[in-house]
Amino acid sequence: MGPAAGAPRTLTALRARRLRAPAHRQVDSVFGALADPTRRRVVETLASGGTVTASTLAEQLPITRQAVAKHLSALRGAELVTSTRVGRETRYQLRPQPLNQAAEWIQTVGADWDGRLDALRRSVEGRQSDAR
Repeated sequence: MGPAAGAPRTLTALRARRLRAPAHRQVDSVFGALADPTRRRVVETLASGGTVTASTLAEQLPITRQAVAKHLSALRGAELVTSTRVGRETRYQLRPQPLNQAAEWIQTVGADWDGRLDALRRSVEGRQSDAR
């Protein structure tokens, strides 16, 4: 059973098509930012809601305030965090939209693989029934 009309014939072609889309650059940034375990912990802490300062995050994590600021900068670069000045403080808040885009990408890839595996299963079952 061949690929559907207009469908890429190889995984490489599929990846190339996906990576050209501007929305996927955002997903790449999210995965890049979340590749670091400390940044994932920062995101988990921010996900509890509200806004928080770098100093407050440093109190909750086993790293310095300067390290927290560096990780927040990387998360801000991936648009996962917004910052707001309140007097002398900078308060940070999680932006869930980029995480939602990454989750949608994962679902799309998962659905593609589910379709491929179903087609493979049907092909194998068809060959087995033909052999009988």
